[in-house]
Amino acid sequence: MEQYPVLEGQLVVGGHKIVRLAARVGQTPFYAYDRGLLQARVAQLRGALPPAVKLHYAMKANPMPALVGLMAGLVDGIDVASAGELKVALDAGADPAEISFAGPGKRDPELWQAVAAGVLVNVESMRELPVLAAAQQALGLPARVAVRVNPDFELKGSGMKMGGGPKQFGLDTEVVPEALAWIGREGLAFEGFHLFAGSQNLRAESICEAQQKSYELASRLAASAPSPVRFLNLGGGFGIPYFPGEQRLDLAPIGANLAGIVERAAKELPEAGIVIELGRYFVGEAGLYVARVVDRKVSRGQVYLVTDGGLHHALAASGNFGQVVRKNYPVTVANRAGATEREVASVVGPLCTPLDLLADRMHLPVAQVGDLVAVFQSGAYGPSASPQGFLGHPAVVEVLV
Repeated sequence: MEQYPVLEGQLVVGGHKIVRLAARVGQTPFYAYDRGLLQARVAQLRGALPPAVKLHYAMKANPMPALVGLMAGLVDGIDVASAGELKVALDAGADPAEISFAGPGKRDPELWQAVAAGVLVNVESMRELPVLAAAQQALGLPARVAVRVNPDFELKGSGMKMGGGPKQFGLDTEVVPEALAWIGREGLAFEGFHLFAGSQNLRAESICEAQQKSYELASRLAASAPSPVRFLNLGGGFGIPYFPGEQRLDLAPIGANLAGIVERAAKELPEAGIVIELGRYFVGEAGLYVARVVDRKVSRGQVYLVTDGGLHHALAASGNFGQVVRKNYPVTVANRAGATEREVASVVGPLCTPLDLLADRMHLPVAQVGDLVAVFQSGAYGPSASPQGFLGHPAVVEVLV
């Protein structure tokens, strides 16, 4: 991909040619995340969106501690989805005042941990409220809460819909006034609303429409709130291109749309900070998955490059993490990236299943045993979203370079 230069025929990641980087890591397979690309993506967003809009990193996309530590210093806040992620964020030095905790099945101890840590809880069920009230009373600390709203609309063109219709996420719009009344009656520290309509969207007009509808819904619900709205998370949904023919998301109309929302909020919700929550968009294009070719086989005319990596480390790249019809992620032979001699080959892993497929009949540089295969767009939903224990192969290594 264009974000990675080629030097002397080799892909360069974080200033390191791929063969040297593999030697430095000491093993394959590995994930490599380029800190320069991460910094550039945050800067790009800062330049495209209004300064008043806060950027939060949804660390479910990539919870590698070193990466979270880097992101904590670049963005305005961290969004977590478990007590385990909360620990990583706090250890990384993220400001508890700017950490929010979402998820549809928070256990009671997790809710107590959130109150003790002083982070904002995105309430997704009426069940959570008395638990938070008990923690507030026992700990003598405010239970900071925002209500996650399941809206009555969906994000059009979204790869994964997170709101609209029946969903396990958030409180249905019609239930929210009851929750707000409960929060006010019991004295929880109400701060605002969280709305997340969907993810992996490449259509700016759809994202703008969802942001407008989310803002208008939050503005209406604010009339029932026990105190002024200080926090308004409009979600994310920004997609990255994975497959041929996909166009990069145009940030310009999104920035203009958010500028209009910021202007409205200054009058209608004057204490509200507008937040955009992004995961994949920050990290997806800044990561590579690298595996070594351990065998080259020809079966009835079809070339197979068998590597030491596969779906147990890179489930999304194998097509088994949300794809309806399997498509290839961008792939190359990283130490032969400048080669002109090419062939049609499939890249497979060592697992005893035909699902272990990283590239299906792609035009690739001609590869031999010992070469390095790189899967692009691998910075999000990698090791933590893959079944690493399957068939007992070694765990994957991650590096930030």
